[in-house]
Amino acid sequence: MGKLRDRMADDMKLKGLAPITQGSYLRYAQRFADHYKGRSPLRLGEREVRDFLLHLVKDEGIAPSTQGVCLASIQFLYRVTLRRPEVVAGLKHPRRPGLVLPHVLSGSEVVKLLGCITPPRPRTMCTLMYATGLRVDEAVHLQVTDIDSTRGVLHVRKGKGGRDRDLPLGEKLLGVLRDYWRVFKPEPPYLFPGDVPGRPITRDSVSTALRRAGRAAQIKKRVFPHMLRHSYATHLLELGTDVRTIQVLLGHADINSTLRYLHVARERLATIKSCLLYTSPSPRDGLLSRMPSS
Repeated sequence: MGKLRDRMADDMKLKGLAPITQGSYLRYAQRFADHYKGRSPLRLGEREVRDFLLHLVKDEGIAPSTQGVCLASIQFLYRVTLRRPEVVAGLKHPRRPGLVLPHVLSGSEVVKLLGCITPPRPRTMCTLMYATGLRVDEAVHLQVTDIDSTRGVLHVRKGKGGRDRDLPLGEKLLGVLRDYWRVFKPEPPYLFPGDVPGRPITRDSVSTALRRAGRAAQIKKRVFPHMLRHSYATHLLELGTDVRTIQVLLGHADINSTLRYLHVARERLATIKSCLLYTSPSPRDGLLSRMPSS
């Protein structure tokens, strides 16, 4: 999209959208432009937008929630950046489905999965995501200064919805991060820098590392970054953490977003006797005590 992409990025900054939201909107706007092979969105209309959304649903099978984010990005592009609101005026967001239970891993599966991630950088990042429940975009954009080792706190700045929150860091997780720091000494600002100087590690590289590790660990489920967050929340519930505390740790604005993990935990506890038999009293301790050092 070139200059148009830069204009859209500037418009989102002026609107005060969270960095994570900005990144999502730019990705889907770029996918929209790429779908029409270089034709400028300036020359596209409602028919092309509808065809693109139908392609995502019918050919790629994206979930309604993802479809909604994609539509929101295109609506921003046309309403704000291109000032052509009539193009998207007739498009409605998909109806939210009923309760969809998240996919989770057992404690032993998490240990096997993370142990099979061979590149130390994504392995450390995925360990952190499971141990704290971070979203992948939050983990990608973590900065070196967000780790407060003195207080044992991780600062999450401008998470989903532009909300900040603090998360506790246990001693074992701090040890994993210190080992990572001693080996890599990441160049600020990002804790997990990417291959391009001044840019963080990409979501795609993390997803690829997890998929490969899932195959190596012989996990039959489709493995993806958000599954670590789902597993973190479900394991905390199974260990007796109250829902309100988990809501705060996850950064959910709506308690209903957290309550769905209660359904998963009850279902697992009712059908799998061994689901609480982790390698130690805490799923995080069990994981971190067996993780290979960086």
